[in-house]
Amino acid sequence: MTTVLRTSLASAVLLLAGGVALAAATNSFQAFTTETARRVAVRSRPAVLPAVALENQSGARLMLGDLRGSWLLVDFIYTRCPTFCTTLGGDFARLERQLVDPIARGKVQLLSISFDPTQDTPAQLAAYLGRFRGRHRGWQAARPVTADGLRQVMTAFGVTVIPDRLGGYTHNAAIHLVDPEGRLVDIFDLGDVDRIRDAVLRDLGR
Repeated sequence: MTTVLRTSLASAVLLLAGGVALAAATNSFQAFTTETARRVAVRSRPAVLPAVALENQSGARLMLGDLRGSWLLVDFIYTRCPTFCTTLGGDFARLERQLVDPIARGKVQLLSISFDPTQDTPAQLAAYLGRFRGRHRGWQAARPVTADGLRQVMTAFGVTVIPDRLGGYTHNAAIHLVDPEGRLVDIFDLGDVDRIRDAVLRDLGR
């Protein structure tokens, strides 16, 4: 066997091994970023969300599991955020208006969860909603009651939050879809309101 042939065969083996490793690492080449991997995993293996205790903008206590029975749209915010959370709030306000009928029938709910519960008191959560809400009432904001509850819900949704050293946070900016069984089944980009609305209406028609 010539040196050139041996080199070619060795290169082919290495390329094949590399391709197999890349396929395994990227879920059959579907995921090339951590965020994409999170979304692929959610769609292929929906998981039931934990029974985390929350406190909403009115000071009322509820369990995340209490919201089962309807389709639930969830985003993650902190009320002092001047960037992504403002866009998410605008998206939720539009969805609240566009899904007013299924919301009124108890088929759809919107929930903003704060990952900054120390700062985001019920009054702050109410003020956040007040910046966006119209006359409809299908959207509430809440904070986890305990540090363990916060950890559980962040882990379950796969949300990453990093202090930015300026008093704020860098975090995932997305809208999450939870089915009536309490399973996280899809994740959408912020700003993709029409696709989210159509997906929810399609799911309601099944």
